[in-house]
Amino acid sequence: MKAFFLAWKEAFLYYFLILADNCLLYPTLAVGFKNGIVASMKKHIPNTITCLNLFSGCIGVTLAFEGELIQAGYAIIIAAIFDFFDGLVARMLHVSSPIGKELDSLADMVSFGFLPSVIIFQLFEPTTAIAYGGEWIKYSAFLIAIFSALRLAKFNLDTRQATVFIGLPTPACALFILSLPHIALSKDPVISAYVQHPLILLILILALSLLMVSEIPLMSLKFKDLQFSNNWYRYVLVTISIILLVVLKISAIPIIVITYIILSLTQHHKLSQQL
Repeated sequence: MKAFFLAWKEAFLYYFLILADNCLLYPTLAVGFKNGIVASMKKHIPNTITCLNLFSGCIGVTLAFEGELIQAGYAIIIAAIFDFFDGLVARMLHVSSPIGKELDSLADMVSFGFLPSVIIFQLFEPTTAIAYGGEWIKYSAFLIAIFSALRLAKFNLDTRQATVFIGLPTPACALFILSLPHIALSKDPVISAYVQHPLILLILILALSLLMVSEIPLMSLKFKDLQFSNNWYRYVLVTISIILLVVLKISAIPIIVITYIILSLTQHHKLSQQL
């Protein structure tokens, strides 16, 4: 084995020395080599950011299984930031590839599908869960992972979702779920008890799962320009979201998601009347 690695080392050094010698003798080769490296690096930058999304999701899963649900929620937020920037960077660098699209879906499946499922799974109190349907009820949490996979697969094939979303995006669902542990820690014992009630959790699981694969048209949050008239509903959503986050912090996310759905349906209804 040692001889094998030494052979590879010698071969690499030999190739590098020849390449360096040729770059000194032929400057055009050096320029081409440099341009090739830059082009190759540009191509892999968005995928690297996507892998950081996946890495955040993996860390979040380990935290969730250890009962650190608040920290696991922060992992979802970090993953969402990476998920936003991988597409933005790809557009800025004018690089895209089929593998990038597939990798993005796989990363989202972990960060916004499996991780939220584990968070809800951990929210089920063993004693109360058994009282409301037995031990099995807590495993309903993984319906979120199943329907997230269906949502992502549908998104990759659905050409209608270039300018709008059809169904609730998986990041929005994940953000909704990460807020539940924060609400469960509320100083109000009634609110805290309701959030951790097995039947309430089961209703939320079913509602979010169905919303992800529904045919409900939801507005994309991408601003094509900054004109108020073209982005009125987006600006309203951003304004309401900022106010709610300042007042209620992370506990405001469910209200923001519901507001997002209502504004999207209102916008769709208005556009339908104009046609």
